[in-house]
Amino acid sequence: MPVTPAPNRRLFLTLLGLSAAATACGTASAGSPGRAGGQTRTLRYQGAAGAVTLPELAADLGYLGDVKLEWVGNTISGPQDIQSAATGQTDFGGAFNGAVVKLASQGAPIKAVVSYYGSDKDAYNGFYVLQDSPVRTPRDLVGKKVGMNTLGAHSEAMLDIYLDRAGLTRADIDRVEPLVVPPVSTEQALRQKQIQVGVLGGILRDKALATGGIRPLFTDFQLLGAFSAGTYVMTERFLKANPDTARTFVTGVAKAIEWSRTTPREQVVARFTEIVGKRGRQEDAGALKYWRSYGVAETGGRIDPKSFQLWVDWLAERGDVPKGRIKSLDALFTNEFNDYGKGTGS
Repeated sequence: MPVTPAPNRRLFLTLLGLSAAATACGTASAGSPGRAGGQTRTLRYQGAAGAVTLPELAADLGYLGDVKLEWVGNTISGPQDIQSAATGQTDFGGAFNGAVVKLASQGAPIKAVVSYYGSDKDAYNGFYVLQDSPVRTPRDLVGKKVGMNTLGAHSEAMLDIYLDRAGLTRADIDRVEPLVVPPVSTEQALRQKQIQVGVLGGILRDKALATGGIRPLFTDFQLLGAFSAGTYVMTERFLKANPDTARTFVTGVAKAIEWSRTTPREQVVARFTEIVGKRGRQEDAGALKYWRSYGVAETGGRIDPKSFQLWVDWLAERGDVPKGRIKSLDALFTNEFNDYGKGTGS
């Protein structure tokens, strides 16, 4: 299976290097289908194979009203998903909050509107090593290969924080080598010693642990506790032109988050299985039975400022975003469109 070396840790998130001119292109035009009262009521988006996203769940539960979702394909990563939203190829996209900060700092006119995933005791990613591996401390990672699904996103950020908190110098941290390994190949790459550490979550983590022979070095939940890690973004232009649609979408996602929290797990999994079956994309729904939580920390996915401040500070410390580039957190996110718990959304 292919593994791709990171060229340099100082190039973290460079795949998000869109120019302001490129990101200034629009979303749905006035002539787009699915418009009512001057606002589009059809949202183009990217999904995930064999999984049910919160917007898809919200739509199936009837929480989006007359707002329809138009699937245009599956995303390959969070950074790619929000790039698609920023350039107008889709109407919303979701990614790790650090990636949102990075893209916004480069002039992309985007705003986070609702949290959609995070880490808790049931939903987390772990950094795993072989049972007999000599890697037991952060310093043991120097010179080692760490396989993850994509660079410049959640897993690389967790790795960096883990190393930094242990007091490793930047020179030492730069000697830890993150590699792109397809999630389905991570366990095999670890067991064949192509990598020394593999990031595993969800069904892939549970299956690998059931097989045995591996142990966690650390998990993101152990590192930071329960936290919301990623948000859906829309362009400022879209929000200004379609405020009612945005409100329906965000509040619907918020309702879906709470439905997934309060509904018995077996019923949630059954609903997911139905949704995947109905959409007819020739997918394997086997992983759905392992679902436990979306991991969103706040009620209704409302965005907590600290969910962004952590990454603003961290990226500035690394030099990936110049200090002072982000003048205010208000430039990054808004809870304006989330009516959950306001009397109309709960």
